[in-house]
Amino acid sequence: AIYIRRGAVEMKLSTPLLGNDDMLSKKQSWQRMIFIVTFVNYAMAHFSRKCYTNVKTDLVHAGVDKIILSQMDMAFMFTYAVGSFISGRLGDMFPQNVIIGVGLLGSTLCLGLILVFYWMDVVHSDYSFAFFLYVLAQFVHGLFQATGGPVNTSVMGNWFPQKNRGLIFGLWTCHQYIGDIVAALATAAIINAGFAWQWALILPGVSNGVWGIVNFFYLPNSPVEIGIETEDEKKAVGSGSSNGSTVGFKQALMIPNVMGYALAFGFFKFVNYAMFFWLPFFLSIHFDPESANVISSLYSVGMMPGGVIVGWVSDLYDGRRACVIATFMLLLAPLLWVFAMFSAVMNPILLLVLLGLMGILVGGPNNIITSAVAADLAEHPSIGGNTRSLGTVTGIINGSGSITAALGLMVIGPLQSAGGWTAVWYFLIVCVVTGTALMGPKILKELTQHETTK
Repeated sequence: AIYIRRGAVEMKLSTPLLGNDDMLSKKQSWQRMIFIVTFVNYAMAHFSRKCYTNVKTDLVHAGVDKIILSQMDMAFMFTYAVGSFISGRLGDMFPQNVIIGVGLLGSTLCLGLILVFYWMDVVHSDYSFAFFLYVLAQFVHGLFQATGGPVNTSVMGNWFPQKNRGLIFGLWTCHQYIGDIVAALATAAIINAGFAWQWALILPGVSNGVWGIVNFFYLPNSPVEIGIETEDEKKAVGSGSSNGSTVGFKQALMIPNVMGYALAFGFFKFVNYAMFFWLPFFLSIHFDPESANVISSLYSVGMMPGGVIVGWVSDLYDGRRACVIATFMLLLAPLLWVFAMFSAVMNPILLLVLLGLMGILVGGPNNIITSAVAADLAEHPSIGGNTRSLGTVTGIINGSGSITAALGLMVIGPLQSAGGWTAVWYFLIVCVVTGTALMGPKILKELTQHETTK
């Protein structure tokens, strides 16, 4: 029954957007739509995630104490990491638009449950039961949110060929920051307008649900679904290879450089998470707490052009993404050393400029590894032209990175207490160097064998 229904949807999608029968024009029109829909998909995930974060203070006032909130965050992080592996595999086995739609609707469900538990005032009637319910809501939410990265990246990989993919994916990875910014603005607007804080959860919940339904009916997973034959499809047909089958975790792990990138990304993502969670605390040395929170956003702002720059430059050098990523990391290491040596006495203006630069250097590699790099790896000749591996590959890289980052965050607090911020900065330098070293074989291959994405 599901197949018949999808068949009806595919018939509906077969009409060209602009009424142009030219195949290239038709494909470009759909590529623009795919970019927008998947961009909004990921932005929606961050919209709901960040709005919840923005109302934590209101939840505390409602009786949901910090112990419950911290366990909710831990449950979310754990299932998000594990869910990345699972959702990537599901995205390769089943229609991606269905997995994405279910994930968005799942966010609607979980945000709704948090509100229901609040309205039931369960935290005051039975604290232990409330603890279980609130943590369970975020435990499940992490699984639904994990569909965003691997599966949307898989759809993008189906639609955009390797040539110039770096720039396109670099622009596309701005989705998460747009979602965070919209969440902050929406929450502020709701509170300033005098509405109850609950609307800051209702708005993203409803938006996610509506957009999830849009995915069910208006997101074609690949060009072939709407009658567009790509060059890759023509080559696959000519060589007799199969593009319809999927690969398992073991086969995906055997793809050259997947494990190297997965391990390296863990260290790079940890550096990013360390800055994301601890930067406001560090900035309180120079600024008051409110100003520190605002100023820390400069780091996030810098991350947006970072992915675009890495993608664009790697396209200019024929897809040598490992070399470009390594260059960014080698520039980041001395910048972290500057912070280790002089951050305590640094001029505030210089500090702000360097924070923006740090965002570019950290954000570029982080954004491009889980998008363009993953898409390149999923098309490696070792899997015989198979195109249903991108979700699994992205899930492995993203999931591995999340687990490593979560473990690394446990070290920051004790390290800062024992050795101050100088110790933390040096530890981050070690992580940067280690992550770059793990990419060594790929970097060497790009330099010596002139390996490209073409």
